[in-house]
Amino acid sequence: MANTIHDTDLIVIGGGPAGCAAARMAASVGMRSILIEPDILCRNLYRIAALDNVLGGYSSGPDLADTITAELKSTELCRLELGRRVTELRAGEDQVTVTLDTGDSHTALYAIVATGVGPSQPRDVSWITAPAGLTLPPLWQAEADDAEGRTLLVLGGDRPIGTFLRANPTIDTRLLVAYPAADDYKIEEIRVDPRVTFLPIEHLTWGPGEEPTVTAEVATRDGARHAVAADAVYVSIGNAPTAPSGDLTRGADGYCPPTDQHPRVIVAGDVRSARFQRIMTALGSGSEGALHAYYAASELLTKG
Repeated sequence: MANTIHDTDLIVIGGGPAGCAAARMAASVGMRSILIEPDILCRNLYRIAALDNVLGGYSSGPDLADTITAELKSTELCRLELGRRVTELRAGEDQVTVTLDTGDSHTALYAIVATGVGPSQPRDVSWITAPAGLTLPPLWQAEADDAEGRTLLVLGGDRPIGTFLRANPTIDTRLLVAYPAADDYKIEEIRVDPRVTFLPIEHLTWGPGEEPTVTAEVATRDGARHAVAADAVYVSIGNAPTAPSGDLTRGADGYCPPTDQHPRVIVAGDVRSARFQRIMTALGSGSEGALHAYYAASELLTKG
């Protein structure tokens, strides 16, 4: 499906499961692609120690990431541009153009945006009062040594808490999980774990305390107030989309609904919605996005 007018047939922005699946599927139907990723392929998968909902017998993120990376690097129709970030995406009547942080640009018939999400911080939610510049690590990035024999204050009840506990089934730790009513349904999967103490709250006010401990004041849902102390604090608030600027339509929540985009822009993976952020759904949506571009391009060639 070579086209002498454009640099390639498809530009894939993001090298996670969705972006890699898109590039692999595109190659299988004869489409050339350029995959642009500012880091390594599947960088977040390498931080997931345990998997329990992925086909293929993979029990850890690194195992799956190694397989995906090897396949992409051997895919002849896919050109990898690693260590590069897309700063702008523009969609026109007959092509898309992406600009890189180097100042270079690429054009293609279609673009798939699979940039995923990054961890939300206390400043992103109204139920936490904290210093404006405070940035905390997400719990799923914590190593076993960070938690062994320690009490961790976890802000938010998002599902990566379960990922951390499954990855460290024998670790001796205590998690103080402070979460708002909106996260009530998310904590069901960890409710039976004795290492978790639940703090259903209305509001939390950050108070760093004196080294080496951290403290916070919590207002519980029954109106009481009390202080909590821990050895370290992590976030599990949720995620925020990391899509590039330009011709992308974002909803009120910051995500990019697939049906609202320019006809030449396809979104895939976690950047679509907060509801289906799973490895398997990312793989499927990336593959589907590539097929969408293929059939749309085929129709253009037929009409031409």
